[in-house]
Amino acid sequence: MATERTFSIIKPDATRRNLTGAVNAVIEQAGLRIVAQKRIHMTQAQAEAFYGVHAARPFFRDLVTFMISGPVVVQVLEADNAVARYRDVMGATNPANAEPGTIRKLFAESIEANSAHGSDSLENAAIEISYFFAGTEIVG
Repeated sequence: MATERTFSIIKPDATRRNLTGAVNAVIEQAGLRIVAQKRIHMTQAQAEAFYGVHAARPFFRDLVTFMISGPVVVQVLEADNAVARYRDVMGATNPANAEPGTIRKLFAESIEANSAHGSDSLENAAIEISYFFAGTEIVG
């Protein structure tokens, strides 16, 4: 298997509750390496552009409002099969349906405030990583 990179956001609900370290522990215990990480407070323009693919959907405005409600931690994760592995580690979008031990089962407050975002494909991972990180910021 080839080593891949994927993108992660620890969302405002988790940073507000000071869970960054706990979420990172779950990530690392699953065999994913954090090769870039920074804490930011997204602007409305950043959030709207990042989630632009959802602009026509009814939840878009609430999503943007939530994502700018507090700091987030953006990350680049690396591992064999990183995209699928991180999606497994995050768990189902609805925390009620997430498997035990997943980030969302452990930490999510609701479907919206579900503590983590992860890329859904290698192509989107590359786009999402480049949105927040310069290549020189990623240290493998």
